Amino acid sequence: MTSIDPGRSSLLELFQEEARGQAQILSDGLIALERAPRDPVTLEASMRAAHSLKGAARVVGVPVGVTLAHVMEDCFVAAQDGRVVLDAGYIDMLLRGVDLIVQIGEARDIDAQTTLERDVDAFVDALNARIDGSEAPLSQALTLDETPEPVQAPARTNEARMLRMRADTLDRLLSHSGESLVESRWLKPFSQSMLRVKRIQHDASRALERLHETLTETNAAQLDARAHAALDEVRRLTAEAHHQLSERLAELENFDRRSTHLAQQIYDEALACRMRPFVDATGGFARMVRDVARGLGKDVRLVIAGENTQVDRDILDLLDAPLGHLLRNAVDHGIEESSLRRALGKPETGTITLEARHSAGSLFISVSDDGAGVDLDALRRAVVRKQLANEDTAERLTEAELLEFLFLPGFSMRDAVTDVSGRGVGLDAVQDVVRQVRGSVRVTQEAHAGTRFTLQLPLTLSVIRSLIVEIAGEPYGLPLAHVARTLVLPASAIDMLEGQQHFSFDGKRVGLVTAHQILQTDAFEAASDMLNVVVIGQGAASYGIVIDRFLGERMLVVQPLDKRLGKVRNIAAGALMENGDPLLIADLDDWLRSVEKLVGSGELGRVGAGAARASVTSAKRVLVVDDSLTVRELERKLLASRGYAVSVAVDGMDGWNAVRGERFDLVITDIDMPRLDGIELVTLIKRDAQLAGLPVMIVSYKDRAEDRQRGLDAGADYYLAKGSFHDQALIDAVRDLIGEAKS
Repeated sequence: MTSIDPGRSSLLELFQEEARGQAQILSDGLIALERAPRDPVTLEASMRAAHSLKGAARVVGVPVGVTLAHVMEDCFVAAQDGRVVLDAGYIDMLLRGVDLIVQIGEARDIDAQTTLERDVDAFVDALNARIDGSEAPLSQALTLDETPEPVQAPARTNEARMLRMRADTLDRLLSHSGESLVESRWLKPFSQSMLRVKRIQHDASRALERLHETLTETNAAQLDARAHAALDEVRRLTAEAHHQLSERLAELENFDRRSTHLAQQIYDEALACRMRPFVDATGGFARMVRDVARGLGKDVRLVIAGENTQVDRDILDLLDAPLGHLLRNAVDHGIEESSLRRALGKPETGTITLEARHSAGSLFISVSDDGAGVDLDALRRAVVRKQLANEDTAERLTEAELLEFLFLPGFSMRDAVTDVSGRGVGLDAVQDVVRQVRGSVRVTQEAHAGTRFTLQLPLTLSVIRSLIVEIAGEPYGLPLAHVARTLVLPASAIDMLEGQQHFSFDGKRVGLVTAHQILQTDAFEAASDMLNVVVIGQGAASYGIVIDRFLGERMLVVQPLDKRLGKVRNIAAGALMENGDPLLIADLDDWLRSVEKLVGSGELGRVGAGAARASVTSAKRVLVVDDSLTVRELERKLLASRGYAVSVAVDGMDGWNAVRGERFDLVITDIDMPRLDGIELVTLIKRDAQLAGLPVMIVSYKDRAEDRQRGLDAGADYYLAKGSFHDQALIDAVRDLIGEAKS
């Protein structure tokens, strides 16, 4: 294999991309030919894929690719001519050729190229020998009527033009379109306020008319010409104002309607850019199922339904590993051997179905087989053997409860470890991936009829249906996919059990905790004997979370937090409400972990009128200066949750105006900001005789020694790097400078 000129690297990259695409066509075609070896359409498509690959390899100067593609093309031509029949042995060899195709062009160093050349030469010799030595007898040859007609290459003139785009660029486009959609909705309340102005103006006009009539009737003799003229002029101007206001209001309503519609269209199109057909994630599954089945001595076919179902790009990228495991699991554990299936009256070939569909605002992906189902007795024995339950408890478990054990880490029903199973790593990983995207997975089975795993996932990670609640005066979004129920609970329904508060829910005892304690805000104070409760979690890991108020349900455009902030505890992302106000989207899995930690440490607080009352002393005031909405809002909420009174400024100039007009106990500022940067702001504060004693903390992404020194030289009292920023570090720094929130 000759070395490739670095100047042609872009051409090689195109060849690599084409090689992957043609390899997928060949792989799918070979899987189909194994069941219908003389299908003329599939043979023609496979031959053309090999032919196209040969031409591409010749263009970029990869002779080993030309040789490999040429011999595969000859094999397909021989099959078309009836000289060979593509049995399982041929399919195995040709699939090996497909693997070599994928490797071509990726071999960069001389050793890899030499090894690849040797493998290709061996493959070519073996395939040629098989073709020459296995000529089909005349009775097996295709008849004239079966000879395939040439298949024309699909026309590309009507295909949609494809462009490459960076994923982060697409994410920003979707974020901006979501914000424009939010901004467009501001016109609605403005339009309504203009209607009120119109009504007031109309009432003023009527009052003026009544005044005119009264003056004309009672004081006509006393009014001189100038008074009449002035009154008429006021009436004329009022009428003109009413006319102009009506016209402008109509124009505003039309603009509101058009802009909202346009913003919605832009957002829908941007969202559609994130969506890809489900088939994009299924390319290698048919080959994988075949290889695993042949390795286990089974005959299995994969059926894929819903290939054109649209799936969010990020979700699709995460599906490969969990779906791959579920398919291998179905082949290994689900499908029986052919002899057993024959004895049970089943088709010798087992069927696994992979299906994707939309339903009720969610994406459902299922992996089902027509195998033996789960042996519940064996599952019970495994649960007892692994000491997860005693025999009496295991006997009382329902089928649904038993099947949940399959998702435990390290759980396996196999005693022996094989290449496919027995390690206890798999279904728990599937569940973890599904939970990452705010989804759920469940399993159902029927003895001797098969098993079905169903993944329920959000349609997109960019938009999330949320329950909006108020906690300590702040709005939060709770993803509805993780909310089991909302209810209004009377205080009399709360019971004490082993020192913890519980209430009855669906026949079970569910623990109760306030969202105030989870988020570490001011102590919860019940406004009445009725508590607003959100139930989260599943099964025994369910808790009722007491919140202040329900604010309704909304579709929220997810605004990811800056990755440099790291994981913010109990928070998943940010969003904007329809009126433009920011809110934080809760990480309810984190909430559950926080509750379990409180329970484990015995720090779970009480709910109800007896709860501790918030201190009435005045809170210390902090000014947060940052041009990033995300950082500004996070710092504000974090400090406010600890009891500090927080104001915000959008840049250094805004912050400078704020500290001169109001009293603050601390200023927290970024460095890089428009109009006036953080260093300049610190310098101005420290040079001002009245403000020199005001503590100033710099929180910046700049973490070099010279950056820190520059900030401290300007007079900053503390320098905290956002790269290592987390909530406790900021709170500790604030407490070091000004103490607790309330004195």
